[in-house]
Amino acid sequence: MSRKIITTYEHSILKVGNTYSEIKFEEKHQRALEIFYGEKGLPFFKLINNGIRLTEFVGVLQVGNLIIEVLPKADKNDDEIKFDNWRKTLIGMLRAVGAFNIHAPSSSSLSVKSNFLLDLYFELFIKEVEYLFNKGLIRKYRRTEGNSFALKGNILFGKHLQKNVTHQERFYIKQTTYDKEHLLHQILYKTLLLLKVINTNVVLSSRIENLLLNFPEMNEIKVTEITFNDLVLNRKTEEYKNSIEIAKLLLLNYHPDLSSGQNNVLALMFDMNFLWEKFIYVSLRKKLEDEYTVIKQISKYFWKPNNGSRSSIIPDILIENISTNSKYVIDTKWKNLSGNNPSLEDLRQMYVYHKYFSANKVALVYPGKDGNISGKYYKKDGKEESNKVCSVISIDSQSEILQWQNAIKKQIEGWITSN
Repeated sequence: MSRKIITTYEHSILKVGNTYSEIKFEEKHQRALEIFYGEKGLPFFKLINNGIRLTEFVGVLQVGNLIIEVLPKADKNDDEIKFDNWRKTLIGMLRAVGAFNIHAPSSSSLSVKSNFLLDLYFELFIKEVEYLFNKGLIRKYRRTEGNSFALKGNILFGKHLQKNVTHQERFYIKQTTYDKEHLLHQILYKTLLLLKVINTNVVLSSRIENLLLNFPEMNEIKVTEITFNDLVLNRKTEEYKNSIEIAKLLLLNYHPDLSSGQNNVLALMFDMNFLWEKFIYVSLRKKLEDEYTVIKQISKYFWKPNNGSRSSIIPDILIENISTNSKYVIDTKWKNLSGNNPSLEDLRQMYVYHKYFSANKVALVYPGKDGNISGKYYKKDGKEESNKVCSVISIDSQSEILQWQNAIKKQIEGWITSN
């Protein structure tokens, strides 16, 4: 199945009949996405007349053989040359926050060189399963019951009499079996079967086929979120963690087209607001760990009604200076800042953080051209400035992630130490 790829940016509009990246967005793709959207809606896009409007979610939507690649964009330049840079930036951010954790050999040895997000996830799963094969698939005990020609285990007399009145050569038994047919392998096998259906990268096809040929044959199981919630890994099965996490991502985000099977939908989408917050947190925790403690989403109770639940305030990041106990609160916002002024709602929110966390400074962190604009809140009289500082920090993106993380550390540390 040859694939077609539309590459676009978050918040873009795709209209039926229009061409994007030399690929036409067709009515059948629109219909499949409308079915996927359903009555409850989805956060990934909004339905419009003869098209969709993408939101702040980035990643991949695969509809049949059409792949819609949605990249982040923190500037107003629509130059298509930047697609490669933003693709590299997105994958780098996902790696930094742990979305591509795999076993040895490292992900730098991946054979798919396109850095296309969907291919990377597929190959990561394949590589994990290959790793498990090389280590040797584990066996587990499981209880089985059914007819057997040999009396091994415990005979269940009630069911034996019910099922074998005319088959005296058989025994209905219950026994414990020690083999490879258990839930972990059933999930991996189901994911390999899914990849065989939806993979459109010829480089990966032979590896998928090879794994299926060598994988122990498994019973088909229905997989839901409860299936994964009930899984408990131990010391013996810990090495299955990465492959199961990728399997969960793929299986729970796959939506088959039951009517024709031609426009199945797979959605691997990430909220850029959450990714930006986590990326800033991981970068600061990694780079500031010697002198500062970096804490994410610490909560304080804020209000309680006479009857009902308490409300909390939760800033994105709290930084504490280990030696001086000074505190600094950061809230991240993935959006283009119009002018130099953030919204009044954001400024009010930061004022509350300033007060409730006894912060020395607070800041809103946006993507954009490097910059740091400091401002002060007024006192209650509305005439004099107070000593409460709220800054607006803009951080320019870089496709080289380690350099970007160093730049983030330098900029935030400069803000902390400035007067």
